[in-house]
Amino acid sequence: MSAPTWTNPETIALHAGWRADPSTGSVAVPIHQTTSFQFQDTGHAARLFGLAELGNIYSRIMNPTVDVLEKRVTAMEGGVAGLALGSGQAATSFAVMNLCEAGDNIVSSTDLYGGTWNLFANTLKSLGIEVRFVDPADPENFVKATDDRTRCWYAETLPNPKLNVFPIAEVAALGRKIGVPLIMDNTAAPVLCKPLQHGAAIVMHSTTKWIGGHGTSIGGVVVDGGNFDWEAHADRFPTLNKPDASYHGAVWTQAVKPLGPIAYIIRMRVILLRDLGAPMAPMNAFLTLQGLETLPLRMERHCANALRVAAHLAQHPAVEKVIHPSLMTGEPKRRADAMLKAGYGSLMGIELKGGKDAGQKFIEALKMFYHVANIGDARSLAIHPATTTHSQLSEGEQASSGVTPGYIRLSIGIEHIDDIIADLDQALAAATGTGLRAAAE
Repeated sequence: MSAPTWTNPETIALHAGWRADPSTGSVAVPIHQTTSFQFQDTGHAARLFGLAELGNIYSRIMNPTVDVLEKRVTAMEGGVAGLALGSGQAATSFAVMNLCEAGDNIVSSTDLYGGTWNLFANTLKSLGIEVRFVDPADPENFVKATDDRTRCWYAETLPNPKLNVFPIAEVAALGRKIGVPLIMDNTAAPVLCKPLQHGAAIVMHSTTKWIGGHGTSIGGVVVDGGNFDWEAHADRFPTLNKPDASYHGAVWTQAVKPLGPIAYIIRMRVILLRDLGAPMAPMNAFLTLQGLETLPLRMERHCANALRVAAHLAQHPAVEKVIHPSLMTGEPKRRADAMLKAGYGSLMGIELKGGKDAGQKFIEALKMFYHVANIGDARSLAIHPATTTHSQLSEGEQASSGVTPGYIRLSIGIEHIDDIIADLDQALAAATGTGLRAAAE
């Protein structure tokens, strides 16, 4: 009997990739806390190492607990295969490095998380990979920055901190015309958006955030859409189309063809993960699976609460500006409505009257919100990006990514909305001297 195919995220989150343990009947995914796996015989071992069949060799490369998480996230995104990693930063690094060698370049949106910007502007540069930053307001900017050594384009669905939804369909279509795949960081919009449906070739997540959702486990995942023809543009993708000396001269688009359109993700697993490490630990995969099971329900509450908070703060006399897709107009709002079908997300930015000083006082006055370097937790969180998450960037780079000195980032949790608003109001009063304002109806 073939495995059932579900399309609804609520069902996928609970059932994809797993039914029960065949030896014990366990419904919960077991934690396979082991480094190694016994081979059936020498032939079995040879087939695994030769990629004639897929299976477990060593937990740095593949692990049964991690495998279920990979399958489940892949099913949720509508891809063909996934690879879980030790962090979201590892997922971003591997997604790009899988296609790039020294002398190559990628084109990236300027609207990025600060850690990604630093990775692209400095660390990849030191490895000989150039990253060309462009303003995503005009999709044609990606084409203008592309040349024969451009291996991919990169962007965030709901970029932190600008929160201007990226024009996935428009940019992906332009890229496919010239043979350039679009890689999307969908961390802030799981369930809300499926970039592969809009033409993206690869999707990645920091599972640390909404997918895990409970602030317990660092992780990342890359999903191969299986929808990009790497062979049709062989000269642009030598890592997939030329003999790989690191794996007995394998040509990846040919070597794994019997297994499906998974050349990209297989190379990432057996080359980058094998050689550079950064696997996800089985315990972290188990904990992330617990979060994933309730992700669709949590996203509903996250989005509903954020919508109420955005409307409330937009009317508050101490707030200069609220940055949230629900309050945008023109093209940013059109894109938000087109891409985010199930809600506008739970991230928002606020600018307080009083600038940086007021912002710092506001954060220090919060009682329920946590002041932490994380987003997507079930709890409500707040931080001042200019002095924390984006502090490695220059003032110009901060401005390009959407961070100003007085910008406060809020990640709205799933607590009762009245308690969330009450905490924000008392902190605003303490920071600015402005009295409380009734919550918006």
